[in-house]
Amino acid sequence: MAKVKATVNGAVSLVNAIANKKGATLGISLKVEVVMETSKGKGITIQSENKSLSSRLINKTIEKIVSKKDLEKNKIAITLNSEIPTGYGLKSSSAISSAIALACAKIFKPKWTDKQILLAGVDASIESKVSITGAYDDACSCYYGGFNVTDNAKKKRIHFEKGPSNLIVVIFIPKNRKRGNLKNLKILSPVFENAWELAKKANYWDAMIINGLATATILNSDPKIITSLIEKGALGASVSGNGPSIAAVTKKENEASIKKIFSALEGNIIVSKINNKPLFVFHSLHIGGVSHLRLCTTLFLAFVYVFCFK
Repeated sequence: MAKVKATVNGAVSLVNAIANKKGATLGISLKVEVVMETSKGKGITIQSENKSLSSRLINKTIEKIVSKKDLEKNKIAITLNSEIPTGYGLKSSSAISSAIALACAKIFKPKWTDKQILLAGVDASIESKVSITGAYDDACSCYYGGFNVTDNAKKKRIHFEKGPSNLIVVIFIPKNRKRGNLKNLKILSPVFENAWELAKKANYWDAMIINGLATATILNSDPKIITSLIEKGALGASVSGNGPSIAAVTKKENEASIKKIFSALEGNIIVSKINNKPLFVFHSLHIGGVSHLRLCTTLFLAFVYVFCFK
């Protein structure tokens, strides 16, 4: 049958999209790897060490791509490994849905475009109630890498470019996962609109700082943390997504100073590179229990033997 491995990276927020359905994100190097293997039979099995994983999101993503007829005659086994902490605003859901969508498409819908694959994951996120807006901004940075400024309502990338490779992202994962009321983000709708306009003009760091101060006020974080991070050399800093993680983008030389701010708080620190690479898939077909890759290698060696040594 078929076996596919898909790798998708996470992202951090520059502008939260909940208030206006307009967002901006930046890809990071923390990744999700999905191995999908099909065989004769029926049903979907999921193997992962992540116990908080949303099987509903995975199943809905598969249903968006694989026809009922194909689901009836294929057993789909999924193994998922993730470096991205789940439920902290680091786009783990978008990375997972994108990886599942990519693996499914490569096996069952090989002619699908990137946009079709991306939207399958976005729509599945809405229908499984994992995301309020569909997180099109999150999905774009997970899928393509780099900076992505999007109109989530129109499901359109407004501006995108690669991020600086000489910068790092220092991420704080608080022990306390408590967050404020997300609906209150709409109170500061004009503030988020201004931040988004800045991001659209590639003024990413000012957009991120404005977003950070606004979201921290509402989502149970201390805005003073954002100002302290900027004071210690962060170019931009913000609550990522709906929190509770906080991300600071900085030069490598300021890493220790940024970590010192976070070390005074209760939680863990992760350092990530900026990711500019699009998602990756390795496709290995199986024919009668023999992988296509192994079969091609065997045939090539046989060809060399026959024509070079005979």
